Amino acid sequence: MTPMTDEDLDASLSGRLAGLTFVDLDADAVTALLTDEVAAWGEAAGWRVYRHARSVVTLPPPMEQRHSWLDVACARADGSPVVIEIDHTDRRRTLDKLAAEADAGRVAIWVRFGSGPFPVRPDPPVLMVAYAIDSRRENGRRLYSARPPQRPAPAHSDLDAGAAEQADLFGPG
Repeated sequence: MTPMTDEDLDASLSGRLAGLTFVDLDADAVTALLTDEVAAWGEAAGWRVYRHARSVVTLPPPMEQRHSWLDVACARADGSPVVIEIDHTDRRRTLDKLAAEADAGRVAIWVRFGSGPFPVRPDPPVLMVAYAIDSRRENGRRLYSARPPQRPAPAHSDLDAGAAEQADLFGPG
């Protein structure tokens, strides 16, 4: 496999996620599904993948002795580590954490999912994969769906089906 440059990572991950389909999952289930897919993406690239990896960012007081966590981290032999946060909200803390990871020399990617548009964008060098999916409310819960793209019906020949003859599949009686 050709090594990905840091500039290709977000496009590569976006392409991997584009193939997912699911119907009526809540935010936690979508996060779990995306985490699995991001981990599989990193493994397919030949990287060591860590789920729920320790961040360089500490928690706010009174828990400043503890660290925040990242959804996925990937160790690469051919480049800086890659860290990924998966979120459906525009939390400032997520952006601050990813910026701190980037400052520490990691490639930081925010997988932001929801129905879009996504007006909050991270400042470089933090990358963003905008994963736009359908969402709706049902019984007070927000549910998300990613359906396959609609494809046009295939073109048919100009043959008049009424004039065609059916072949005898069983041969003479």
